[in-house]
Amino acid sequence: MLTSRRRGRCLTRAAAVTLALLTVLAVLAVLAATAATAAPPARVPAARSPAAGVSSPRAAVAATLRSTDPPPEIRPTEQAQLAAIGVTAAWRITRGNGVTVGVLDSGADPTAPDLAGSVTVGPDYTQGADPPGYQPPHLHGTYIASLIAGHGSGPGDAGGIIGVAPAATILSVRVIPDDQEPGFATYNAKSTFDDAIGDGIRYAVSHGASVINMSLGGETPIRNLRAAVGYAIAHDVVVVAAAGNDGATTSGYTPYSYPAAFPGVISVGAAGTNGRRAFFSDRNASVVILAPGVNVIGAGPGGSYLQGSGTSPASAFVAGVAALIRSRYPRLSPVQVEQAVISSAADRPSGGYRPDVGFGEVNAPAALSAAARLAATAPASGLAAGSRFGSPPGPIQVVHRDKARIDGYGVAGAVLALAALVLLTWAGVRIRRSRSDRAGRPVPGGASQQLAEPH
Repeated sequence: MLTSRRRGRCLTRAAAVTLALLTVLAVLAVLAATAATAAPPARVPAARSPAAGVSSPRAAVAATLRSTDPPPEIRPTEQAQLAAIGVTAAWRITRGNGVTVGVLDSGADPTAPDLAGSVTVGPDYTQGADPPGYQPPHLHGTYIASLIAGHGSGPGDAGGIIGVAPAATILSVRVIPDDQEPGFATYNAKSTFDDAIGDGIRYAVSHGASVINMSLGGETPIRNLRAAVGYAIAHDVVVVAAAGNDGATTSGYTPYSYPAAFPGVISVGAAGTNGRRAFFSDRNASVVILAPGVNVIGAGPGGSYLQGSGTSPASAFVAGVAALIRSRYPRLSPVQVEQAVISSAADRPSGGYRPDVGFGEVNAPAALSAAARLAATAPASGLAAGSRFGSPPGPIQVVHRDKARIDGYGVAGAVLALAALVLLTWAGVRIRRSRSDRAGRPVPGGASQQLAEPH
């Protein structure tokens, strides 16, 4: 038989054993956490870049071009598209003198009457796409260049096309073929040409362009192109690109078009004659500004004239406005040029921004006025020299939060808490038992009785 004292000693030994086991478990949990932190991290596969050449770099953006009236009818027809963005008023301040605009396109014809003397021809990054001996027509590139920097033709340059910045210089870099060229399909299919546009950007930057226009785009964010855009902006070049022409074929928001959707690029949508978004113009969060893009007249190669609709001509108009700003306020950074264009936009949507129209339609004289305010009140770029936030610079304290170690300590804490609970419970039972023995009362459950030992 067991007496109450002997039974109490058994309970004491059991509690001690339990406490020891719980302590061992806690130590093992801490050791497991420490071992986990010492183990090398699992290798994570490197992210794969999107496949290049999946979509055409420019087919989604090219303007629809067609021949139009002879030169005497050009200038009156053109005035409406220039008046829509207030170009003639902006010419009282500047006409784009001293600015080089890189036009990355299908190549501009330097002999076109409205561009003669204003075009420098760069390299051709599409070589090998067309058959040997083929002479590219330079349709799209000439058309775009004329909208930016055409100076007119004929007596007193009173005829033909005059661009937004007629005193600017064009650096023409051929990075794409025209749709009509026999090598267009080859260009889009072969990875050989994946880096053509990015290489063209770097060439334009290194050869004096302070504004780059790309009336082209595709759905594939090619790595080389993204890096080239960053390179241009880092070298103080304003980058403008067409937002895309998928608005009529896609319900809801349209896919992003690159390079327009890269950060830092002024993405341009097309407006109709009423200042509203053209039905084909893309709708997504990359759109920054609108410009005329319906039935826009421009020069073609060999003295021809073309009429087109698309975000391609719209992009050219905004690049021309950027050239005006750069001519008058050359110290403004690319982001400040964009800020001037945005803050001065006409026909602003309710709420200030919408993905279909951006911040509104570009306004050339208002953009110059906004640029003047920025030039007078803001540093050339970013914060003033020597500015900083917080305390003086010092080593950055890096705090590592090790999940395995934290989890181990959590388990250990839980085990120790359980051990404490067991000890407190056992202590409470012992106190109650001691008081009952001293009072001569039986312990609940008959602990004070003589119990027969089991046989």
